[in-house]
Amino acid sequence: MNGDKKRAPNNRTLTLSADDRRIYCRKLVKLAKGETSRLLKNITICQDTFEALPLLPDSFVDLLVVDPPYNRSKVFNQSTFTHRSLEDYEGWLDNWMSQVIRLLKPNASAYVCCDWQSSPAVYNIFSRYFIVRSRITWEREKGRGSKQNWKNSSEDIWFGTRSENYWFDVEAVKLKRRVLAPYRDRNGNPKDWETTDSGKFRITHPSNLWTDISIPFWSMPENTDHPTQKPEKLLAKIILASSQPGDMVFDPFLGSGTTSVVAKKLNRCYVGIELDQDYACIAEKRLDKATDQPEIQGYAGGYFWERNSLSSQQKARQQQK
Repeated sequence: MNGDKKRAPNNRTLTLSADDRRIYCRKLVKLAKGETSRLLKNITICQDTFEALPLLPDSFVDLLVVDPPYNRSKVFNQSTFTHRSLEDYEGWLDNWMSQVIRLLKPNASAYVCCDWQSSPAVYNIFSRYFIVRSRITWEREKGRGSKQNWKNSSEDIWFGTRSENYWFDVEAVKLKRRVLAPYRDRNGNPKDWETTDSGKFRITHPSNLWTDISIPFWSMPENTDHPTQKPEKLLAKIILASSQPGDMVFDPFLGSGTTSVVAKKLNRCYVGIELDQDYACIAEKRLDKATDQPEIQGYAGGYFWERNSLSSQQKARQQQK
């Protein structure tokens, strides 16, 4: 991962310098057997997940968020995940999911990301340990087209809970959408919409089909060189819906740190595990920046906004001040 390569003038991709590596490596944690004194809160564990999981305490997690390697061959900086048979991939999933269960509180919720090819395998294992509540499908608008197949522009997220007693805050994840054909009642009053300086908008309940997500790209300050980075907006929906301020959010495949960063921005606690030292350092650098830059692109004024509605977001922020 070369943070010194030449980039376009407006490229805002977050990179690591040699000084960054020295600074942020010191913040990374590695768990040791028999160690019980360390406070496992708001930390990035730089370690193999399968080595770290047995060293974590019981029942400390309120919300589990997992973006594991999908069942395809993929290079992640210094390591490679290799495509395997469906049976072997399910075995790999079960290997870590069976260990994660011990870490969760009885009322914990869980979300596991996957693509269309790995989704059936994820469901098979996920349903062993969780009450499956929904399959979320979100539009991943970035991607290459195909002349011989439909362009793949969606991914799945399986949502489940440990029990019937769980937290879900629908009011925290409502969407604000522009009304193109406003409807009025018999008295001429707006029906479920309002007029603002930015136009006509309707507040809507969230569904399990998310079409308002923007993939991080070079001009966004949250962007990194991680090949499968999830958007902060996507994690914000999950964390706001299924946790409360002060809750513990855990991600055993942290990558470039999006889960921890959004948890911090939304006043939750976090623990993440990441094998690659560069990605773990990027996570810590992003966490540092989150202190002074708590904004989440696409979320403002207490609502999620449609994709490409930046001007509306800016006006909502101004109204908050």
